[in-house]
Amino acid sequence: MAFALTECRIFTGECILDDHAVIIKDGRINKLLPSSDLDSSDFNNSPGTDSSLRVYRLNGELLAPGYIDTQVNGGADVLFNDAPSVDSIRAIGAAHRRFGTTAFLPTLISDSREKMEAALAAANQAMTEQVPGCLGVHLEGPFLNLQRKGVHPEAMIRRPEADAQQLLTSLKRGKTLVTLAPEQIPDGFIHNLVESGVIVAAGHTAATYDQVRHALSEGLTGFTHLFNAMPPLNSREPGAVGAALEDNKSWCGLIVDNHHVHPATLKIAINAKPRGGMMLVTDAVQTVGSENNDFELLGQKIVRQDGRVSTAEGTLAGSDLDMASAVRNCVQILDLTLEESLRMASLYPARFLGLASDYGRIGQGFKASMVLLDKDLRVRETWIDGVSSKEVT
Repeated sequence: MAFALTECRIFTGECILDDHAVIIKDGRINKLLPSSDLDSSDFNNSPGTDSSLRVYRLNGELLAPGYIDTQVNGGADVLFNDAPSVDSIRAIGAAHRRFGTTAFLPTLISDSREKMEAALAAANQAMTEQVPGCLGVHLEGPFLNLQRKGVHPEAMIRRPEADAQQLLTSLKRGKTLVTLAPEQIPDGFIHNLVESGVIVAAGHTAATYDQVRHALSEGLTGFTHLFNAMPPLNSREPGAVGAALEDNKSWCGLIVDNHHVHPATLKIAINAKPRGGMMLVTDAVQTVGSENNDFELLGQKIVRQDGRVSTAEGTLAGSDLDMASAVRNCVQILDLTLEESLRMASLYPARFLGLASDYGRIGQGFKASMVLLDKDLRVRETWIDGVSSKEVT
C-alpha cells in the first residue's frame, strides 16, 4: 500500500524543505518531492503500482526522522528489569512512541545471569515478532565499577564469568549494546565482543585515560550517559570524560534533562566533540507515560519530583525524560539549532548503531519511521515502518 504525506515542512536529516511531500510504499520512503508536484508525480504511472494514492495533508507542520533512543529502561509503569519479556518491550515502546521515539533499545541494568538471559530471549522474540521500534537490547552492566555504580544494585555488579562473551553475543537478531567499565574486564574482552558484532560503550567506570584509550583501540565506540557515573575531567587525569571528548570517532550519550548535567557543561562538551559525536538518550525509567510518582527500582524506593527521579538519599535513578523533551531542551536550554537537535535524536544514534542506511533521514529508500511536530516541537503523530500511531491507538 502506498500513501503520501503532503503540505508539510520536511527535515531530511540535513536541511528543512518547505511545502514538500513524501510518498511512502511498503514501509519505506519511495519519493520526496515538492507538494505542488504531487499530482503530476510519475509514481502513479510506474509499472505495478496502484493508481489510487491516498494523500494526507499535514497543515504545514514539521515532519522529521523518528527519534532513536539507545537507553530505555522503562515506561508506562513497566521496568524492563522487573519483567524482561516481549510484552514489556512492547509496552515500553508504546509509551515512548507518544514522545516521538520510533526505534529503541530496551535496557537492562545490572542484574542476575537469569535476568540477562531472559532479556536477551525477550529481545530476540521481539525482533522475530517485529515489535514496533525494537532494535535489539542494551545490557547496561553488570561488569561495572562498584565505585561508580549509581543506582545499580551492588550485589549484582561483578567481573565477567568464564562464558560471559558467549552470553553477550547470543542475540540472533538486531543490535546488542553492552555498557561496561573497561578497567573491570580482561584484556581482549572488548575486541572479542566487537568482532562478534556487539557494540561496546564505557559507563559506570572509574577508568583512567590510558585505560579508556586502550578500550578504544580494542573497538569501544560509545560512552554511556557522559559525565554521569564517571570521574570528572581533571587537569592531570582526563579520565573517561577526557578520553571521550578527545576521541574523534566515538559517540557520547547525553541526558539533557536539566538534572543530570549542567547546561554549561553540556555546551562545552558538545563544542569539544566533532559534530555527529553527541547523541541524545533518555535513560528513562517507568515514570515516562505514568501518573505515579513513587515506585521501586530493584528493591529501592524511588521518587519522582519536578522531573527528577532519585532514591531517598538523592542518588539519581535513571530519568523521567522523553526524547521529545530532550530535543526541546537542546533548542531552548542549550541554544542548539533545531536541525542539530533533531540529528542528535535520530541521525547520530543511527550511525552509532550502524543503521544509518535505514534510519535517521527522510529520503528515498529509508524506512518510513518519522515524527510529526507542531510549532512547539510537541509530537502530533508518528510512523513506524509506514504505520501511523493513529492506526494503533
